[in-house]
Amino acid sequence: MRHRIAHRKLGRTTEHRLATLRNQAQMLLRHERIDTTLAKAKELRPFVERLITVAKRGLADGADTTRALHARRLVARDLADKKVASKLFDTIAPRFAERPGGYTRVLHLGRRKSDSAEIAQIEFVGSEFDPSTDKSGNVVEEKTATQKGVGGRLRAVAKRIGSQTDREEAK
Repeated sequence: MRHRIAHRKLGRTTEHRLATLRNQAQMLLRHERIDTTLAKAKELRPFVERLITVAKRGLADGADTTRALHARRLVARDLADKKVASKLFDTIAPRFAERPGGYTRVLHLGRRKSDSAEIAQIEFVGSEFDPSTDKSGNVVEEKTATQKGVGGRLRAVAKRIGSQTDREEAK
């Protein structure tokens, strides 16, 4: 029985587990949304929330106090990238200044095809993902039942090419 045992081991030694959490925290703070396994996401959540709380406490009295300096040093212990640490103090911590915790959310995405591991997306509250836009900012077309199969894909490509030529002719 695992009574009173707080954290998951994730199949790693302590040093490797901490390095994994630090790297994933850095990526989450940089991109504000990452996909990982469900167990790693559940372990990452309190790790990142603790970093945000320390940053908030450091900014509460002002940026030029010794408390702020100590908070920056505590965060620098876990974040090697100085740009990510400055982003945490400049944009992320002030965004959650009025929120008393619960800065992240874990969304279940399903299972990975190769090893059937549960995949989850962890993101900051307030940076919701809009599925109608992809990473480049272009609107993604809605998939309909007619796009299934080769014919549907060909019609979709023809529609895209037609809209591109219409734009070129309008210029």
